[in-house]
Amino acid sequence: MKNVFGIAIRTTIVTLVLTGLIYPFVMTGLSQVLFPWRANGSLVTDEKGQVVGSELIAQGFTNPAYFQPRPSAAGEKGYDATSSSGSNLGPTSKKLQDRINDDFKRLKSENPEATGPIPAELLTASASGLDPHLSPDAMLWQVPRVAKSRGVSPDRVKAVVDASVEGRTFGILGEPRVNVLLVNLALDRQFGKATPLPPPPEKKETKDATKEGATPAQPTSQTTPPPAK
Repeated sequence: MKNVFGIAIRTTIVTLVLTGLIYPFVMTGLSQVLFPWRANGSLVTDEKGQVVGSELIAQGFTNPAYFQPRPSAAGEKGYDATSSSGSNLGPTSKKLQDRINDDFKRLKSENPEATGPIPAELLTASASGLDPHLSPDAMLWQVPRVAKSRGVSPDRVKAVVDASVEGRTFGILGEPRVNVLLVNLALDRQFGKATPLPPPPEKKETKDATKEGATPAQPTSQTTPPPAK
């Protein structure tokens, strides 16, 4: 019995050292030597060298001068890298249908000059909520809005998109795609940074003077879309 117990202890210690210490350190060291940029999160910087995001994680853009990614159900406000997930809502969910209808109306309103139907991926969230890519068709559908907001011709914006199309992985896996963040940075480099949207007004509470026998007025608040990044 003691021999069995001793063998179990030694096996546990050896396994712990091999898989819990040696293997992680070796893999971390190799990744830092072979592809450090990928190993450290594929971070993207602007022209000033400041980190503005990751090539692997989508982020929301509300400024009309930038391309918008797919909707996100990751976190309370979407695009939360610490809460990667889908909505888990089924096709018969009224909440999902309402969200899609709202996005449909918003996209139609924000893109009056877009031609053709709205690409499905602009209405549906990815399983992770953090998909950084769109198809070339979904990017080109937004070109008229982006060009008008920046005061340039649609052909010039389209050229930036066309130059940013990524092919299939290894030539056979997946579909051609465009990284939304990288294209938006390319737009800033070529045409200058877009004028930021004005910050939303602070929430205000209005209260009527309390009168004898009267009920105080309920506070009201005003909400606006979040500022552009």
